[in-house]
Amino acid sequence: MADRITYVGLDVHKESIVVAVAAGGLRGEVREYGRIANTAAALDRLMRKLSGEGVGLRFCYEAGPCGYGIQRHLSAHGHECMVVAPSLIPKRAGDRVKTDRRDAASLARLHRAGELTAVWVPDAGHEAMRDLVRARLDAVHALRRARQQLSGFLLRQGCHYRRPAWTKLHRRWLAGLKFEQAVHHIVIEDYIAAVEAAATRRDRLTAQIEAMLPDWTLAPVVAALQTMRGMALVNAATLIAELGDLSRFANPCQLMAYLGLVPSEHSSGASIKRGRLTKAGNSAARRLLIEAAWTYRFPARVSRELLLRQESQPKLIRDIAWKGQLRLCARYRRLARTGKPANIVTTAIARELAGFVWAIARQVTVTTD
Repeated sequence: MADRITYVGLDVHKESIVVAVAAGGLRGEVREYGRIANTAAALDRLMRKLSGEGVGLRFCYEAGPCGYGIQRHLSAHGHECMVVAPSLIPKRAGDRVKTDRRDAASLARLHRAGELTAVWVPDAGHEAMRDLVRARLDAVHALRRARQQLSGFLLRQGCHYRRPAWTKLHRRWLAGLKFEQAVHHIVIEDYIAAVEAAATRRDRLTAQIEAMLPDWTLAPVVAALQTMRGMALVNAATLIAELGDLSRFANPCQLMAYLGLVPSEHSSGASIKRGRLTKAGNSAARRLLIEAAWTYRFPARVSRELLLRQESQPKLIRDIAWKGQLRLCARYRRLARTGKPANIVTTAIARELAGFVWAIARQVTVTTD
C-alpha cells in the first residue's frame, strides 16, 4: 500500500494535456507540472517521473470527446484514474478566469478533497456497441432530415400526398409527378436518392446491431427488457448501450434522476418550489423511454409480437413486465382524464417505466469475461 498519495489533474485536449499535481493532505502544495503531448509515450514518461517508492498516483480528467483511452492506459499500469462528470464539477461563483493551467490545478485540488463525481467507464466491447447504436441514431436523424427536405420541396411546388407517406405507393406517386421546369425533375430525383441512401444505411446498421448482439455481455439484459411493451430489440439494445450496467444504481430513483426525469427543485425554509424536469444525464436514453411510454396509451394486452419476445424469458421477468404494463396503462388513462397535456402524461409514464426497466435488469445475471 502506498505511504503517500499524489493527486494528478489532467486537462485533456486533442494534441496536448496540461498536468497539475497536488500533494497529499488538506494543505498540500498544488503545483503546475506542465504541458505534455497526448500520446501513450508521454503518459508513460509522466508516470515514471511522478511515481516513486511508497507513492501512489491518482489521476483525474473531465469526460469529453477524447474518450476513455487515457483512463484505460493509466489503469492498465496500476494507477487509479477517475473520469469526471464536467457538469458536476464545483465552481466558485466569482471565478471569471478560465485557463488550462487553472482547470488542471482545480481538478487536482478537488480530487484530493473528494469533491468530484465520476462517470461510469464502459469496457472496450461495450463502448464499441454504443458507437454502433449511436451510428444508427445518426442514420435515423439523417433519414428524417432527408425526408423533411424532400417534403419541403414538394410543398413549395404545391404537391400534396394525402395518404400515409414513405410507402411503396408513395414512391410510385413521386415517380409520377410532373413539373413545368425540367430542372425540378433532377432536383426531386436527387432528394429521392438521398432518402433511399439514408434508409439503406439505417437498415444496414440495424442488421449489424442484431448480428453483434449475441456476443455482447449485456445481451441477456437486452433480451429481458424486450418483455416490456415499447421495447423491441433495437430500442432495448440502444437503451442498455447508453445506460450500461444498471446494477450500479442502488434504487430506481437514482436511475430516474440520472435520466433527468425528475422535477427540478428550489426550496428554502418553508418554501418548496418544484419546476420542470432537470433533463440531466443521457438525453438519448431519456428520449427512448419517452417514445416507449407512448405505447401505454392503449389498453394493456400481450400482442403476438410481444408474446414471441417473452417466450424465452423466466416467469419472474414476464410477471414484472405484465405488472408494469397494467400499472402504466391505467396510470396513463387516469392522468389523461385529469386534462393534463399529453407530453406531461407521457413523461410521467416514462419516469415510472424507468423503474420497471431497473427492476427487470436487476433480475438478470450478467457474466463478464
